[in-house]
Amino acid sequence: MDLSLRTVTVMRYILPLREGGSLPALAEADDDFKYVLKFRGAGHGVKMLISELLGGKITEVLGLKIPELVFANLDVDFGRTEADEEIQDLLKFSEGLNLGLHFLSGAIAYDASVKIDPLLASKIVWLDAFITNIDRTFKNTNLLLWHKELWVIDNGASFYFHHSWQNFDSAAKTPFKYVKDHVLLSQASELDKADAFAKSVLNGDVFRAIVNLLPEEWLQWNDADESPEEIREIYFNFLKTRLENSEIFLNEAKNARG
Repeated sequence: MDLSLRTVTVMRYILPLREGGSLPALAEADDDFKYVLKFRGAGHGVKMLISELLGGKITEVLGLKIPELVFANLDVDFGRTEADEEIQDLLKFSEGLNLGLHFLSGAIAYDASVKIDPLLASKIVWLDAFITNIDRTFKNTNLLLWHKELWVIDNGASFYFHHSWQNFDSAAKTPFKYVKDHVLLSQASELDKADAFAKSVLNGDVFRAIVNLLPEEWLQWNDADESPEEIREIYFNFLKTRLENSEIFLNEAKNARG
């Protein structure tokens, strides 16, 4: 599987998509496609982009539908004509590589009352427990229906261990208590099958390829002593250790269902 990302240059800021800390926006790039842009200058900055990239590529390897991820380059002069000062500041602090998700025109938000295939539900619950994504709830499903298929979006609230950046090994072996709030948990009756499938497609080689996608400029952290290569290694070891100990978060999900 080719896990590489294309790089596009943002040509036009169209509109902000919702209020909130991350201020994602709809924008047009030099390939004439529209993208939902996630900015390095917003909220949790590059750590949110890292979560989005790692979570998105794992979603892809699991065979789940996700809009194409691209690196989105913002030139230094971009946004100087923007009238809104908050947006102008956001664009100024986001110079360089950001992340875009292909815009699914006409997609509608998933309604929790819609029944889906139990194995598909189980794979998505497994994914979110694995990457510790706290933001796929009834309040905010972060799932879209497009062309009669379910699409996974917004993995930016994953890997929350990196905000405190403490012992990754113990973080990797923790149950995911927030799974009780997952919008698809009640439909996820095939969790063992989902776990077996995930272990058949995810491995150290896949994790190495995914963490190697992280741009050097996203790994220059003021709140960490590690080098970019050491930061990559921590993410790699977190993923590898968490997969090896998946029964911990799997049992948590089963107990929450019960």
